[in-house]
Amino acid sequence: MSHFTSIKTEIRDLDALRFACIELELRLTPNFPCRGYAGQIRNCEHTIELKGSYDIAVDSSTENDGTYALTTDWWDGHVEREVGPGYGRLLQAYGIHKTFLEARKKGLRATRRQQEDGSVLVTLEGGVL
Repeated sequence: MSHFTSIKTEIRDLDALRFACIELELRLTPNFPCRGYAGQIRNCEHTIELKGSYDIAVDSSTENDGTYALTTDWWDGHVEREVGPGYGRLLQAYGIHKTFLEARKKGLRATRRQQEDGSVLVTLEGGVL
């Protein structure tokens, strides 16, 4: 019985995902087995290697629209402790790094500031949006 579960996501940029993983002290590795409950292994295009006993699989979406799906085994909170509920911290970091990459392409300077409530304020400067 599989415990792996997918959550609809909008991952479109593996470089931004890789930078998000680095920020969270994780590693995005191509063609690496993804670990789940009771030693289950899932083959996938990329794996976000977690410190605990489970990982996150990153595969092209079945929609064939250039997005990637994140799949993991949520049992017992192992993954949630590392990347937040519903991948919250991972997706926040991904969004920030995607914004920075796009800003750089447009010649903008981007800065960020962590707010007391955990949100992040991203400011873009220079050029014309």
